[in-house]
Amino acid sequence: MKRFVIPIIIWLCLQFGFGSSVPSAMAGSVSVKELNFVFLHGGGGTSCDLQLLADSIMEQLPAYIRNYEQVHLGTKIQVDTLSRCYPNDVDIATWASNIADSIDKYFYNKKNLVLIGHSVGGKAALYATAKNVGGLADKVALVVTINAPVKALDKYYVTGGGSISDYCRARWLLSDRGICGSVAYYDSSEDGNWVSHNKRWLALISCESAPSSRQFDVGGVDAFPRDMDDGSIPVSAQYSDGADVVYYGEHGHSDFEILDKVANSVAGIIMDYLFGKPVECSVFAKGSSFEHRADWVLGTDYWQDLLGEVLSGSGQVWHMNESYTQWQEWEDIIGECPHGDKRSRYEIKRVRSSVLFTSIERLGWLSRDNLQDCRLYLRTQAAPRNYIQVDWSIYRRDLLPEGARRDHYEVEIVSGTPLTQIGGASWVTDDPRDLRIQVWSQAESPFQWFKAQWRVYYREIRQREVIDGITFQPFLETTAIDEGLDNSLNTCCD
Repeated sequence: MKRFVIPIIIWLCLQFGFGSSVPSAMAGSVSVKELNFVFLHGGGGTSCDLQLLADSIMEQLPAYIRNYEQVHLGTKIQVDTLSRCYPNDVDIATWASNIADSIDKYFYNKKNLVLIGHSVGGKAALYATAKNVGGLADKVALVVTINAPVKALDKYYVTGGGSISDYCRARWLLSDRGICGSVAYYDSSEDGNWVSHNKRWLALISCESAPSSRQFDVGGVDAFPRDMDDGSIPVSAQYSDGADVVYYGEHGHSDFEILDKVANSVAGIIMDYLFGKPVECSVFAKGSSFEHRADWVLGTDYWQDLLGEVLSGSGQVWHMNESYTQWQEWEDIIGECPHGDKRSRYEIKRVRSSVLFTSIERLGWLSRDNLQDCRLYLRTQAAPRNYIQVDWSIYRRDLLPEGARRDHYEVEIVSGTPLTQIGGASWVTDDPRDLRIQVWSQAESPFQWFKAQWRVYYREIRQREVIDGITFQPFLETTAIDEGLDNSLNTCCD
């Protein structure tokens, strides 16, 4: 019987893998996910423009990779980057084709592409992906646009009232082989909609604080005096439906290319979004319009509007003095707020009443210090045989739910005459739940006028986990991976 012991032991070892060379090979195998970053500069630019952002991403990336690999044992992330320079004055179709050609040449057979495009580079990235230029649709995992002219700009008023394509040729570029036409007339909203539904689209936007602000004027010129812009692109043109929009502050069109703090912030947002961290996206809350017309007296008319309130209540107070000999006085307490709401302001107007023989003696909040008390105290009087009528409206604040936070506002003049402007805008209070904004505007007399639109946005936490949707290559030897980071290819055109 002893002669059978050793063969049996050997057979058992083989069956359970003891002493086998296969397990040792398997022990050195991992599942690899590739992340291939493609950096796309904007019109009139070069690959150097995105160097600071690329550096910021590469500096932050190892920490994200380590955390991900610790949670997902047996998975390694391999990274490569491509940053090239493209002819920067061509139409969007040619630009997209150039991008696809460079990816095919330098990123041959690579998938899981993360296209990061600034300005027209972002617009071309949406176009190339949605139109499947060079077969890119199957290769792209995420498109990131930064201050991109997603919407056509021909609908926006430019300084002097000329065409946006002429303005583009005069100011942005030394030559134009189609780019100005694409910026002016091609709307990438449908491209973005396709990308958002079939891949992922992260739109990073920024702008000045008010349409006529001088924050980002170039050479003292405001390209879009009726819109909030970043110095080059109106904020409302930088995104469209379907995008996960992140407003990253009052920054100029290319601030992230030269300012470390801004570049680090933008890089952090991209990394959080890519690796499934919570990202505060901007979501539309409410909006409306308002308009003003100057009178006939020469000069300048000024207005200050409080926008974003909610009408709490309105009504009418009417009193008749039946006496033939004595003035009569009345006291009224009017209005109320829903429980928990805070008052904003009130409007009172005396109508169909004698100016000389009736008066409003006293008017104010019943409780001066209690913001949740919307009641008004009104004292009126009228002469013998006269009546007084007062129309009133009380507005309350429109507050977001507890824990929610507002994000940004947008104000723009959509129609009107010259010599009008919105000079300033701001939140009414520091309360992050308060959606009200105040707007300062003006128009020259006589009879200059404008109509404006306003929109306010709140923050919504989104976690897209793009990295989890990226396919992996199984059973590659760990020695074939350079600790998760490959050498990048960063070249510029001649």
